[in-house]
Amino acid sequence: MGPVTKGLLAGAAGTVALNLVGYGDMLLRGRPSSDVPAEVADRLAERTGVALGDGEARSSREQAVGALLGCVIGLAIGGAYGLWRYWAGPPSLWTAGPLLGAAAMAGSDLPATVLKVTDPASWPLTSWVSDAVPHLAYGLTTASVYEALC
Repeated sequence: MGPVTKGLLAGAAGTVALNLVGYGDMLLRGRPSSDVPAEVADRLAERTGVALGDGEARSSREQAVGALLGCVIGLAIGGAYGLWRYWAGPPSLWTAGPLLGAAAMAGSDLPATVLKVTDPASWPLTSWVSDAVPHLAYGLTTASVYEALC
């Protein structure tokens, strides 16, 4: 199995971990899901001229596109990690995990910031933790699964 394939599988596992931790946080604290992914999808659709429909269908498509973009980001970072690890050699889990988590967090938060959907500078500490912890779970899981596949 090649490094990109291993990275894609590891990224898929990391994405599942991110979702489990995020939804677990919602369950424990009773907090609602974020509208940010759907709003990013809406802004991207508007900028690219893609019609998502109207009313409830549009809202459903925005949510679906937002979730799918998150999956694509998780897979892409995993694949890129596979290539990087192939060329640079294996880093420690404690180095790779946080770096992969930061990359995944940037992959979702930077587009949302550029599109003016959110402003991380205005987030309270609880919002940062709610965003950082699932992304750290993504990074640690992705790195661990990649190593297990080697």
